[in-house]
Amino acid sequence: MGATAGGLSACSGGTRSDARFKIDDDVSAAVRQMQTELPFTRSLMANAAGVLMMPTVTKAGLIVGGAYGKGSLLIGQAPVDYYEVFAASYGLQAGAQQYSSALFFMDSDHLRKFRERPGWTLGADVEYTLIDNAGAAGVDNNTIDDAVYAVVFNQAGILLGISIEGSKYNRIIP
Repeated sequence: MGATAGGLSACSGGTRSDARFKIDDDVSAAVRQMQTELPFTRSLMANAAGVLMMPTVTKAGLIVGGAYGKGSLLIGQAPVDYYEVFAASYGLQAGAQQYSSALFFMDSDHLRKFRERPGWTLGADVEYTLIDNAGAAGVDNNTIDDAVYAVVFNQAGILLGISIEGSKYNRIIP
């Protein structure tokens, strides 16, 4: 009996880890917050082939900066893969902040390319349109014509300056 119980507890076939539960809960909360604060994202989400949601990205810098976050790729609102983002920056910058971000893949070809690459770089692997809170009002079904949209929301903290930044997304198994 003891050996069987020990063997079963070591087997994780079909069960999700606590890390996945945490990411799923954080992603669900971020989606709700995004759709409440930025109603136009409902349309983006409904029309997207997939959405990469990063519920919390932490960024800090003093001349050299870095950022890190974890999230999941949603297809039809269900998590299908988990990702982490690393970013590095250099320039006149100082401070720290946290934010949430979503990448909306508007066609299956760009989503497929994203999923096939072991490490994917925003800007190098795909051109994208950044939508921040200030300029979001004009996005609707009639104006969606780019392949990938990036939406940043829920910013907290202060990070001032001008810098050059690169971000890399990697698939993880939490």
